[in-house]
Amino acid sequence: MPGEKIGFVGLGLMGHGMAKNLVEKGWPLAVLAHRNREPIEDLISRGAQEARTARELALRSEIVVLCVTGSPQVEAVITGRDGLAAAGQPLLIIDCSTSDPSVTTRLAAELAPKGITLIDAPLGRTPKDAWEGALDVMVGGEPAAVARARPVLEAFARRIIPTGPTGTGHTMKLLNNFLSMGYAALYSEALMLGAKTGLTPQVFDSVIRGGIMPLHRAARPLRPTFLRDVLETVDPDLINWPG
Repeated sequence: MPGEKIGFVGLGLMGHGMAKNLVEKGWPLAVLAHRNREPIEDLISRGAQEARTARELALRSEIVVLCVTGSPQVEAVITGRDGLAAAGQPLLIIDCSTSDPSVTTRLAAELAPKGITLIDAPLGRTPKDAWEGALDVMVGGEPAAVARARPVLEAFARRIIPTGPTGTGHTMKLLNNFLSMGYAALYSEALMLGAKTGLTPQVFDSVIRGGIMPLHRAARPLRPTFLRDVLETVDPDLINWPG
C-alpha cells in the first residue's frame, strides 16, 4: 500500500501522465506550481495538492520525482533559491529527466552530506505509455535507494531496469538515444534509396515495420513524428531524384 509522501516537478507530456498514475494509485502527491495550469488543475481534481515553491514541495514530501528538460533545470530545482535542498530535510530525489551523467554524479555527491539521496531514472517510450503507466525506466543508484524507489516507479512503469551506480541510468538513456537516432538516419537513407527505385514510403515502412528488425523496435519512440512527417505527408516529387 502506498505510504510515503511524493512530490512531483515537471508536468509536461511525460510528467502529467506519470503524476496521474501516482495519485490514482493512492500515493499522497504534491505537485509544483507552474504557469501551465491545465495539468495542475487536472491533478488537483484527482486528489493532488499544489506547492508554490520547490522548498515547500520538499517540506511536504519524502520522495521527489523530477521530470524536467535536463541537468540545468534539475540543478535549479534542487540547489536554486527556494529549491528542494533549501528545505534542509532528508529526501530521496528520483531524476527521470534526460540529464548529463557527469552532473548527476556530482550532484549526488554534493547532496549526500545533506541527507539527500539522488538517483537517476530516465524514461523510455512515449507520453501515451506514461499516461497508461507502461513506461520503461533505467535506474542508477545504490541498491537500497533503488529498492525504495521501485514501488513509486511501478506506478507509471511496466519495465524497470537497474543499471548500476548513480549516473549509469542517464548514461544508458543517452546511449539508447544514440542508437535510436542512428537508426533513424539509416532508415531515412534506406527510404530515399527505395523511393529512387520506385518503392513508396508506405510500402517500405510496411515491410520493415512488420519484420523482425530489432532496431526498428528500439526506435519506436520516434515513430509517431516520423509517420506523420514522412510517411503520410511526403511528396514523391521531392524524393524521386534523377540518377
